[in-house]
Amino acid sequence: MKNASTCMKKRILIISDSYPPEIRSAAHLMQQLAVGFVARGHEVCVVTSYPAYNLAGEARDFDRVSVEDGVRVIRVKTLPHHRVNFIIRGIAQLVMPFLFMRAIAGEVDALDEVILHSPPLPLSLVLQWTKRRYGVHTILNLHDFFPQLAIDLGAMTNVFLVGFFRWMERRAYRLTDAIVVPSEKHKAFLALKHEVDQKKIGIVEHWIDVKNFEEASPTGVFRKRFGVEGKFVFLFAGVLGPSQGLDLVLRVAQNIDNKDVTFLLVGEGMEKKNLQRKVRKKNISNVVFAPFVSPLEYPSLVKECDVALLTLTSKNTTPAVPAKLMGYMAAGVPVIAFLHKQSDGHSIIKEAHCGFSVLSDDFEGALGIVKKCIHERKELSALGTNGLAYAKKHFNTDDCAEKFEKFFN
Repeated sequence: MKNASTCMKKRILIISDSYPPEIRSAAHLMQQLAVGFVARGHEVCVVTSYPAYNLAGEARDFDRVSVEDGVRVIRVKTLPHHRVNFIIRGIAQLVMPFLFMRAIAGEVDALDEVILHSPPLPLSLVLQWTKRRYGVHTILNLHDFFPQLAIDLGAMTNVFLVGFFRWMERRAYRLTDAIVVPSEKHKAFLALKHEVDQKKIGIVEHWIDVKNFEEASPTGVFRKRFGVEGKFVFLFAGVLGPSQGLDLVLRVAQNIDNKDVTFLLVGEGMEKKNLQRKVRKKNISNVVFAPFVSPLEYPSLVKECDVALLTLTSKNTTPAVPAKLMGYMAAGVPVIAFLHKQSDGHSIIKEAHCGFSVLSDDFEGALGIVKKCIHERKELSALGTNGLAYAKKHFNTDDCAEKFEKFFN
């Protein structure tokens, strides 16, 4: 049973560019947080973009305003901002705040707290606008650092654009009442690189609804659907984008001489066609691509696989922690991670003793831990059990919602 809130009932607005049924880590984090607040007695509204990307199955029509699990959801039609080039995405993200503001002004009368999930950074303009219009307390839930991530990936090189987004970033940090980040490294990065007062920064780890994973059953449906029955399956499930660095997974797969092993990449994204082209060109026979599955099916998918893969390119210089790690751990599946040096994912995996991690530019190390899992597969279940226990203790949704309440005005 969920715990009742110890603070006064609040009228909370959550701003996020994605929300279910879109299948993105940010979408599910914001949904679980919103539902967690409702369970704790708050009144919650979410403003988000209209579902158009990363859907399981065919797109369908959605109500502009609806109530879902006790959360009032306002969906706004925006310009294309996923699976498009960075120029179009940039324009779409600059227009999006004004579309969100118009929707909020027409649908929301009064507020106490506003929480923004970032990126995308331009939505910080909505946060600042709500502060002026409603006189509310604002919280920036910062998961990735923009424009630094775009600079690292080589997607932003224009000095004027960099300068503009740097200005927007500084303004967001200065005008927001509180900033919530998922790890100590995020907090240190903000304090050191951006000179943000540490008293303004709080830590709330990524959260996950462990119950959904515990209740899921590995029926074998997905192994049959994706043609991997009887295989030892390494699963990557999520967005196939440039920041994931999945070329390393292909390179490792190409060097695994075992017909019983399969690397299953489930998802969509900008890099999917490029990755598929490389698999065909290099004749890599042990890599299978599959489309997204629905959020309801996802826990069963993960539990049907033997090892879960977590990746981020070495080009990253910010302390990113992929939220899919928490889902893998909640499913009780051992994890291997190829992450850049600054990621806190290394320390979480080590502390939880739920798998292995190496730097994402260490091909030999990556190949080594994959072979270790294949050769020592009988010992892997203990790692999965450790991960589940750690997730229950540290990533409980209700506990994280309670931590957020401490940053309320």
